[in-house]
Amino acid sequence: MLKAPVNHVNGHQRSSPPLLSRGKKAFVVGDGGVDVSGIPASFLSHNTLAFPVQRHSRSFRSRRHSGKLVGEIKAVSGEASTAGVITTTSVKAVVTVQMTVGGVLSNLSITRAFDDIGDLLGKSLLLELVSAEVDPVTGITKPTIKDYAHRLGRKADDLQYLAEFEVPEDFGSIGAIYIQNEHHKEMFVESILLEGLAIGPVTVTCESWIQSKREKNSKRIFFLDKVACLPKDTPSGLKALREKELAILRGDGVSDGPRKKIDRIYDYDVYNDLGDPDKDPELARPVLGGKQHPYPRRCKTGRARTKSEHDGCCLTSLLNTIANADPLSETRSSDVYLPRDEAFSEIKNLSFSFKTVYSVLHAVVPSLETTLIDKDLGFPYFTAIDSLFNEGVNLPQIDSKGPLGSVLPRILKAFEDAQNNILLFETPEMIDRDKFGWMRDEEFCRQTLAGLNPLSIRLVTEWPMMSKLDPEVYGPAESAITTEIVEEEIRGFCTLDEALKNKKLFVLDYHDIFLPYVNKVRDIKTMRTTLYGSRTLMFLTPTGTLRPLAIELVRPPGDGKPQWKQAFTPCWDATGAWLWKLAKVHALAHDSGYHQLVSHWLRTHACTEPYIIATNRQLSKMHPIYNLLHPHFRYTMEINGLAREALINSNGTIEACFSPGKYSIEMSSVAYDLQWRFDHEALPADLIARGMAVEDPDSPHGLKLTIEDYPYANDALVLWDIIKDWVTNYVNHYYKEENLVESDEELQAWWTEIRTVGHGDKKDEPWWPVLKTPQDLVGIITTIIWVASGHHAAVNFGQYDYAGYIPNRATIARVKMPCEDPTDDEWAAFKRRPEDELLSAFPSQIQASQVMAVLDVLSTHSPDEEYIGQQLELTFEAVPEIKAAYEIFSGKLQELEGIIDGRNADACLRNRNGVGVVPYTLLKPTSGPGVTSMGVPNSISI
Repeated sequence: MLKAPVNHVNGHQRSSPPLLSRGKKAFVVGDGGVDVSGIPASFLSHNTLAFPVQRHSRSFRSRRHSGKLVGEIKAVSGEASTAGVITTTSVKAVVTVQMTVGGVLSNLSITRAFDDIGDLLGKSLLLELVSAEVDPVTGITKPTIKDYAHRLGRKADDLQYLAEFEVPEDFGSIGAIYIQNEHHKEMFVESILLEGLAIGPVTVTCESWIQSKREKNSKRIFFLDKVACLPKDTPSGLKALREKELAILRGDGVSDGPRKKIDRIYDYDVYNDLGDPDKDPELARPVLGGKQHPYPRRCKTGRARTKSEHDGCCLTSLLNTIANADPLSETRSSDVYLPRDEAFSEIKNLSFSFKTVYSVLHAVVPSLETTLIDKDLGFPYFTAIDSLFNEGVNLPQIDSKGPLGSVLPRILKAFEDAQNNILLFETPEMIDRDKFGWMRDEEFCRQTLAGLNPLSIRLVTEWPMMSKLDPEVYGPAESAITTEIVEEEIRGFCTLDEALKNKKLFVLDYHDIFLPYVNKVRDIKTMRTTLYGSRTLMFLTPTGTLRPLAIELVRPPGDGKPQWKQAFTPCWDATGAWLWKLAKVHALAHDSGYHQLVSHWLRTHACTEPYIIATNRQLSKMHPIYNLLHPHFRYTMEINGLAREALINSNGTIEACFSPGKYSIEMSSVAYDLQWRFDHEALPADLIARGMAVEDPDSPHGLKLTIEDYPYANDALVLWDIIKDWVTNYVNHYYKEENLVESDEELQAWWTEIRTVGHGDKKDEPWWPVLKTPQDLVGIITTIIWVASGHHAAVNFGQYDYAGYIPNRATIARVKMPCEDPTDDEWAAFKRRPEDELLSAFPSQIQASQVMAVLDVLSTHSPDEEYIGQQLELTFEAVPEIKAAYEIFSGKLQELEGIIDGRNADACLRNRNGVGVVPYTLLKPTSGPGVTSMGVPNSISI
């Protein structure tokens, strides 16, 4: 085959690289002759986004001859326009590669030296231009045009490489580019810029790790941003490549086994890697996912199952091993597999958030465990809690002047006059504004509407409140909060019937979800904890604020004891007042646990991972819906992997510091089984389902809120509408006819896989939305984006400011109520020093320090945070209509900033404005770095 050499590109002449006898060439090769004769031949006739090259006549000459046309060179694809001359275009490809830690240019190894020589010789990357069209005569793919890219130099934190091509006229439009990494190390390729096309510069978004050519499947295909299209519109020369790339991402034909770090395979598995029975049988945990414990699926790692070993010294040892063997669980390792492009932690100035979380879980928490030897030691007095903010905790094993100190500057401090480094916490904003706000009942209720977990409060619609649990097992179903108790509390306002009719009663109901675990939790021997089923009843006052009426705590029958339950109310006598304070500690611990396990982890992190897996398995990167969703999935699988490794795993921070202990994540499975519905993850449907809103076409957003001053809902509905408008404009651009949604095979496979595999334990539920029309698609996509952005921001970034002061939102209540079956000595001790009982209920010193450290980093925005509406994706910019729609989207988000500021300044809105009240800013779209209690990132990135 004759090769078309390259010498001049747009007047630029490359000097011959050292050690080479002649300059490098762009050359044309075949691509295996894939038969796609059944595919339409013309890109132009099927896709209006074709890119004509800027053509001009050019003589092809061999570089080895000095200027004379020694002989004719025939065109490889197409006929020459005149003898010896073909029409060509000069195209440059500028490849941007990001400097990394662990990748290209990362060390001084022998392979690095070879790579430097490759750069010097101009053989760093091999690029191939792929025609969007098949040969109209043969129906097979046209030969590609190759060139080696040579290194141009460094630009900021990036390296740039240049390849140059002469593209024959009959090559047609460029649809994709192959990249092969000639280095020995992987490299992270950000993008490719094509210059010289008639329509101007064209970008190819890569954002991907390219492995060395020595690895399998290392030759990568990237489609031009402008060829984003539905499957039916795929250019004929790209259809087979589109399908092949999806097969690679699905792992088709790949045998089971541990996934390698370099793999890009997306597949599903159950949560069978939280326990560690190989280390200790007590660390075994049930598999989450399946009939017994329904759960969303996670990404498959392929690690081996846990072992069944015994010392062989006796029959008892063998029997114990068999009894404790856990063949369904996956072995644990310090390196959790993620598809390579989901793991960005090696990029030099990215993943600040990931590194801070990792550092806390792997360095700070273990240091605390060695420093604070007595894990059950509580705070002896309230000033000891305050000392965490002004004195700190010594951490002798931590070097705050090293890399860890630069990652955790907020909480690690080094003092010249101190022998040890100090874990010193910033004062949370809530306590900074009102140190005693945590004690006030009105603040206790306000936070159900404008605090860390505003997604649990619901309208009371039935009376008396009843449990749905089996009374034969759990005792009488009727609530201990009686009509008499309620009417005593609301006397002077209205009757109970009037309160129910006028929608004045609201509840946090954690009775049925916690009660089955009460006796199990109380039997835990490795930590000091307790649990109740609980209900907290509140009344909507004429001022629009909530007032607590009663807290019910319930213990089911067990150990020969009958059911115990009691309703506690605000009281005006000393004993009743102290019992009320303690009941609030328990109620808040329950709300904290539910918030972290369900509102946060389950409903955002865990439930989003199947969407990510399905998107990569079923939607090509050419698919416009892939491009729409991709920004909202960045970094989520990486942070979820870290959570499984050290946060939600057996003996991890959640189990060690929250009331349910080792049953924590298992309880989230119960919530998934009983409560989770995809259709109710849509904000309006969630509000309606909880009785917090009703449909009203005359009201803003089409909803009338039951509580008008509901800061979370008020701001969230504006954000929801902005997201929905953007998604509507985007979807309508690509799906101009209703039948296009139902006929889109990639889209239908994606939605089917989410329902039947990713959330397969719910596959038979009747509430799944159908996907037949663009309107259906808008609803589904808006819901997914909302969960990953607004919902997650609302429950995550206020964690430190609301829960960083332990008395405000303790994660655990360690002792039972003093009035539950007390001994004479216990009751006497309570009467003598009730403060001791309160301090004993709070987390221990080590639990508090661990939780505060973790919440601090979870609430932190990294300096390179990607906020919603702030980053115009290159794939959006490539299409003028989409770019214009995105600019409208971004503008509306800026308007939301002002709307929220205006609401927080309105003195009539008492749930977000008042003396010592923290303004509600969690849904302000942007933020600076650090702990700010504002800012909505695109994705669940921490």
